[in-house]
Amino acid sequence: MDLTHRSGCPINLTLEILGDRWSLIVIRDVMFGNRRHFRELLQNSEEGIASNILADRLKRLVERGLLTRTDDPSHKQKAIYSLTEMSIELVPLFAEMGAWGRRYLAVSEDLAIRAELLEQGGRPLWRDFMDELRFLHLGVPMPEGTPSALSRLTEAYLATKARMEAAEE
Repeated sequence: MDLTHRSGCPINLTLEILGDRWSLIVIRDVMFGNRRHFRELLQNSEEGIASNILADRLKRLVERGLLTRTDDPSHKQKAIYSLTEMSIELVPLFAEMGAWGRRYLAVSEDLAIRAELLEQGGRPLWRDFMDELRFLHLGVPMPEGTPSALSRLTEAYLATKARMEAAEE
């Protein structure tokens, strides 16, 4: 047994990387919110992540190979965070977690709509979304005819949020 890990169990090893309170949330925001800069991640955090925690998680996710960090050519003090193949392959996990959360927990309609679409779309939608993420973050050309899954998910979220806000008025 490796002394740096509790065990060699794949679930344990995964939780050692992703099992803290914020790592999956940061990856989610890069993945589904297309937030690529520190300030975007901080200011648009639905859960209100603190700046020191965000900085720590970004550093950790880069060190663990789930994100890359490159200098932003438009601004010397900014960095652009990108998903790696390792984090892109978490799409099925996010889809299953979202489906489970919708089934058993009191979720908000606007924040659950993407999970609903991913559940309904199943593996074909997950594959399209992962292909699009590979294009956006890794520069891999998208297969011919692949629809924009990110646009579909984002439009559904914005439409649901607008409908909810209109109902409140």
